[in-house]
Amino acid sequence: MRKIILLLHLKILSICNLIIFKMKNIFRMSMVSLFMICTIIVYSQKTCEVLKSSISGTYKGKCKNGLANGKGIAIGTDRYEGQFRYGLPEGTGTYTWADGSVYTGEWVEGLRQGIGKFTKLTKEKDSTQDGLWLNDTYMGAKPDKPNVTMNNGVERFSFKKSFSKNQRVLFDFYKNGVRNNKLTNFLISTSSGEDISYGILVGYDNVIFPVTIKISYTTMNKLNTAPNNVKFDFVIYEPGDWTVTLHN
Repeated sequence: MRKIILLLHLKILSICNLIIFKMKNIFRMSMVSLFMICTIIVYSQKTCEVLKSSISGTYKGKCKNGLANGKGIAIGTDRYEGQFRYGLPEGTGTYTWADGSVYTGEWVEGLRQGIGKFTKLTKEKDSTQDGLWLNDTYMGAKPDKPNVTMNNGVERFSFKKSFSKNQRVLFDFYKNGVRNNKLTNFLISTSSGEDISYGILVGYDNVIFPVTIKISYTTMNKLNTAPNNVKFDFVIYEPGDWTVTLHN
């Protein structure tokens, strides 16, 4: 009988030790998990920087390589909500100054550039500047949209402006949904700019806007049964980094 009781006590003690061991492991795992979560939170908060000093107090939003990148909200002396790139406002967003003045529009490298509206609050009368901005300076009313003055042989086209300080116009050519690199008799002229090639794209850099550009070339039709003589002329009024895509 004593032997049975002793064996029973040993069995209970073994079970208790196992429970205690497992509880310790669970506790350790919980502590490790909590530490990792806290480390991630602290690290992300410390490394997601905004490089514009007037809004560099707190930041909430997307990050990349330790910098604000994507959509976010930054608050310092002033406040900005919108798109970021490499730690600076770039894209579209709304900036509110400490005095209540507001700008909503396009940004490049932390400066107002592109189309936007600025309302300055004063004690006497509010003033508004709505239109084109370049290097944080108001340039005047919003320019007209690109205007096509001749289209012979282009099925469809698009004008796209990128957020960049570059003042250029690049061209991309397509046929049947794929890039068309079989152009002959290719001629192009511009009212300003210097020849440039950017990967598979060609065009003009250091352009002064408004710019008038004329393109002509020959390419086969969609069925590759006959040549298609293309002429495409246009004017771009708004400064910026433009890509013109032509589909045949």
